[in-house]
Amino acid sequence: MNAPDHAESLKNLDNTLRNIEAVLDLDRLRKEKADLEEQASVPNLWDDQVAAQKVTSRLSYVQGEITKLERLRSRLDDAQVLLELAEAEGDASSLHEVGDEIAGLRKSIEELEVRTLLSGEYDAREALVTIRAGAGGVDAADFADMLLRMYLRWAERHGYSTDVYDTSYAEEAGIKSATFAVKAPYAYGTLSVESGTHRLVRISPFDNQGRRQTSFAALEVVPVVEQTDEVEIPDDDLRVDVYRSSGPGGQGVNTTDSAVRLTHIPTGIVVSCQNERSQIQNKATAMGVLKAKLLAVKRAEEAAKMDALRGDVAGSWGDQMRSYVLHPYQMVKDLRTEHETGNPTAVFDGDLDAFIDAGIRWRKQRELSSAE
Repeated sequence: MNAPDHAESLKNLDNTLRNIEAVLDLDRLRKEKADLEEQASVPNLWDDQVAAQKVTSRLSYVQGEITKLERLRSRLDDAQVLLELAEAEGDASSLHEVGDEIAGLRKSIEELEVRTLLSGEYDAREALVTIRAGAGGVDAADFADMLLRMYLRWAERHGYSTDVYDTSYAEEAGIKSATFAVKAPYAYGTLSVESGTHRLVRISPFDNQGRRQTSFAALEVVPVVEQTDEVEIPDDDLRVDVYRSSGPGGQGVNTTDSAVRLTHIPTGIVVSCQNERSQIQNKATAMGVLKAKLLAVKRAEEAAKMDALRGDVAGSWGDQMRSYVLHPYQMVKDLRTEHETGNPTAVFDGDLDAFIDAGIRWRKQRELSSAE
């Protein structure tokens, strides 16, 4: 590319970044940062650990957003200066450097642009994710375990805190189910596009005849419930069971009956938690998960009513959403967005951003089409 092409690219990137700065409201973020820093400096902040955690977590997020925007703006300005110097001096090496920086800037700005598409009622919240093995026997249980690691690695890559609340291990290998929290702003809006049925095709490592096996796992993502949400659970609607926590192969993790299982009788929803030593803590955590799932049920019922009014007969966008093929060829393909890669190893190691970004853009387009 020549200098005029680079100049046009930088101009387009500048316009996109300005739009992002306007949507995310950089001035508002700076004011919020100052307010949160003031709250964080209060001597008795940690007297209420829950409130303190919210303040410090939000402050960390806001600081990160501001830093991200400011760095992109600085890189864009520096690229513009370097382009002008390269043109003035006829420096081909510097011109090539500008081209490389434009490519990097485009990727970073496009990733940030996706954030502006998360405008749903609960998109800004943390996420609760449940993975369940489906059809496929031991291969499905192993696949569910692979997905658990994949999403935990994705969160780790982004520096997001996670907490695995409950894991139900399968007898031979893998897991029957697992529930974990992703404690980061916009985790729900980001991961909600991953909900649905995932399919794995491979030569089964558990088949002594080396046959190809197709297995399935389901992913459910719900927003964390906040105090402003109206989710009441009468005592008569709840059954509480306590049991001893267990690990892989049935071995005991705790020596006391501290794990808690909650069953919501009207809906049949069952949640459990065993990651805390205290039965009281496990019950409180499980209750939070149950309320989040009941909130999701309420939202689904409301959405179904709206679909009926619109005459929307399309299936859920989350069903049969992605295939992971390891044999006879290597490919991961999203069945909604058509985004694909020939490197499943990287995907299973948490390299999911391209799939998630494509899903968010696809969902937004569907929302706009439905509104027309």
